[in-house]
Amino acid sequence: MGIRSYKPTSAARRAGQVSDFAELSSTKSKPVKALTQRIVRSGGRNHSGKTTVRFRGGGARKLYRVIDFKRNKDGMDAVVQTIEYDPNRTCHIALLKYTDGELSYILAPTGLKVGMKLRNGSDAEPNVGNCMPLRHVPVGMDVHNVELNPGQGGKLARSAGMVARLLAREGDWATLVMPSGEMRQVRVECRATLGQLGNLDHQNISIGKAGRMRHMGRRPHVRGVAQNPVAHPLGGGEGRSGGGRHPCSPTGVLAKGGKTRSPRKNSNKRILRRRFSRRYGEAVIRRK
Repeated sequence: MGIRSYKPTSAARRAGQVSDFAELSSTKSKPVKALTQRIVRSGGRNHSGKTTVRFRGGGARKLYRVIDFKRNKDGMDAVVQTIEYDPNRTCHIALLKYTDGELSYILAPTGLKVGMKLRNGSDAEPNVGNCMPLRHVPVGMDVHNVELNPGQGGKLARSAGMVARLLAREGDWATLVMPSGEMRQVRVECRATLGQLGNLDHQNISIGKAGRMRHMGRRPHVRGVAQNPVAHPLGGGEGRSGGGRHPCSPTGVLAKGGKTRSPRKNSNKRILRRRFSRRYGEAVIRRK
């Protein structure tokens, strides 16, 4: 994929960039109606109507494409019909048609082309786009859409350009190196799809203007120091101020330095190496 820039007829055009969508089979194709659902958006409100997530709302209306994260239709070949754009995620999706006529959407890895045959299950070849349990994936292969629990459906490495690597297998556990640098163990019965997800240049695209963020459903983000003292702990003061305290949320919860993972989480013992920590400048290794 590539990035396309516009002729700088305005400040927004000068800074804005878009994908050239070269990986898509067609930019005019509509999604399969049977595989779409309506999205009920909350605008950041809970069931009581109170805002629990700020700066959300509006945005372009879009349909949700139902993605087959489980890939549990074994023993049957599927042919790639189209590679389409999905407004709900950063990577592209591919439409598969099985030999019995069933259609399904999957996440499209790099190198997937229209007309290629894919297969799920233990008897599948270790080719890009095929899905199989980690027990049968060759050690050292790149995978994505990895399950955390057998039969649950893929949870790990699902955004554009993401890839995990199967480092080793020992007994009932497979060791994976995640995109964040975290090294963790997953059951060998968990399924994963081979290859790296496409749309690699998504992270390099410049939004260019505030209007495009509004189209995504993101409202303007207001700094705490720019608000009134009644609205935020960092607000108020004569003229511009630094807030007078450490960065925090409107309810006073500190924004930096706190741990974001529960120490009582059951899967902590399966993390062999923590992800890269900006606080210490190195990966945190779990102590035995």
